Amino acid sequence: MQEREVEVSAGLTILEGNMCIPNDAQGIVLFAHGSGSGRHSPRNRYVAEALCEARLATLLIDLLTPEEEEVDMRTRHLRFDIGLLAERLAGAADWLAQNPDTRDLFVGYFGASTGAGAALVAAAERPRRVGAVVSRGGRPDLAGEALHHVAAPTLLIVGEEDYPVIDMNREALTQIRAEKELEIVPGATHLFEEPGALQEVARLAAEWFTRYLGSAPEDDPGRTESDLK
Repeated sequence: MQEREVEVSAGLTILEGNMCIPNDAQGIVLFAHGSGSGRHSPRNRYVAEALCEARLATLLIDLLTPEEEEVDMRTRHLRFDIGLLAERLAGAADWLAQNPDTRDLFVGYFGASTGAGAALVAAAERPRRVGAVVSRGGRPDLAGEALHHVAAPTLLIVGEEDYPVIDMNREALTQIRAEKELEIVPGATHLFEEPGALQEVARLAAEWFTRYLGSAPEDDPGRTESDLK
C-alpha cells in the first residue's frame, strides 16, 4: 500500500495528484481541498492515511494548476470559483472511471471548507459514480441549488466551536434530499486542531465511506464509449 504520484486529466486540464490504493479497496475517496490549500495539506493527508488503513483508496489532487495557483495567490478569486472547482472534481471522477486500477470503484468526495461546496456540485453532476460525500468544516451552502440534486449520502462534520459554519451546515442539511447526517465534534474549532478532533473526523469519514462505497458503480454518463467496452 504505497502512495504514488499521478497526473489526472480533468477535461483539458492536467492536475498533479497523489494516489494510494490498498489491497481489496472498497472504494476511492477524492479530496476537495479548501481555499488556499492543496494535496499537501497535513490535515487532509492525515485523514487520507486513516482511510487507506480502512481499505479505502485515496486521491489527493491540486484542483488548480501551478500557473493558476500563482494567479490565485495574488487575486484569491479562483479558490472561490465553485463552478471551476466542481468541474475539475467531476473531470477527475471521469478519469478514475477510465483508469484500470480504479474504474470498478465507487467514488467518494471528501470536501474541506470551500471544497465541500464544489464536492457537492460535482456529486450532483455524477450521481451514478459518486457514492458518498463527507464535508469537514465545509461550506455546503456554496453548492447553491445543486444541494437539491445531490443523490449521494452526505455527512457534514463541523466543530462545536465553529459557530457560523454550524449554522450554514444546518441550513444546507435541510436542502439535501439524499440520506444525510450532521456530526458536531465536541470542543473543536474550524481547523479541528484540538487534541483528538481530527482523529474523530477520520473515524467518522472512514465509517461513512465504508458504509456506502462497497459496490461497483453503474454506468456513468461521464464515461466514454471506450470505457464501456
